Amino acid sequence: MKCSTPSPEGCRPRGPPVSNKSRLLQKLRVPIGFVCAALFFLLSRPTWLWLAAGAPLILAGLAMRGWAAGHIRKGQALATSGPYARTRNPLYFGSFLMGLGFALQSGWWPLVLVFGILFILIYWPVMRQEEREIADAYGSPFEEYRRRVPLFRPACSARMNSTGQRFSAAQYRRNREYQATIGVILVEVILVLKILCPVLMI
Repeated sequence: MKCSTPSPEGCRPRGPPVSNKSRLLQKLRVPIGFVCAALFFLLSRPTWLWLAAGAPLILAGLAMRGWAAGHIRKGQALATSGPYARTRNPLYFGSFLMGLGFALQSGWWPLVLVFGILFILIYWPVMRQEEREIADAYGSPFEEYRRRVPLFRPACSARMNSTGQRFSAAQYRRNREYQATIGVILVEVILVLKILCPVLMI
């Protein structure tokens, strides 16, 4: 295992390096995200029923991402506590739930299928690439973690012993996960306006 900064617990691993492939995948997510957002607002035909149907998924995804943001210390330590004891990618799983919820709220069912396909095509290789980089940085501790905890779908119970690390509100703020909450509120406001003002249904 590669280590850099000494600590009271021993040698602290360096954060995983970012490869060119990982950078490319990350760059592609931004323009594709804008395209998906444009399609969502253009094609959505929300109703109160569809808003209610998608809301639980959005709230669950938001909660998962918030929980994860309070545990992960990016580039500093391998996260294995909180939601990371159940899935290796709680942030992506939370994003999946939120995206699925928004697709349902659009009231245009093909968007659910489009979202699912795009998520698999974009995020699956991202997760695999990031795992290779994390494995290089953390070595055997990550291999043990990977052996016990599922890649994506959360396990019903924790698969890792508690490390004593609890949810940190300060870490949540440092990771700026509150921005996701603001984004959700803005999207919901727009969808409600489209229901109240039929002229917005382009």
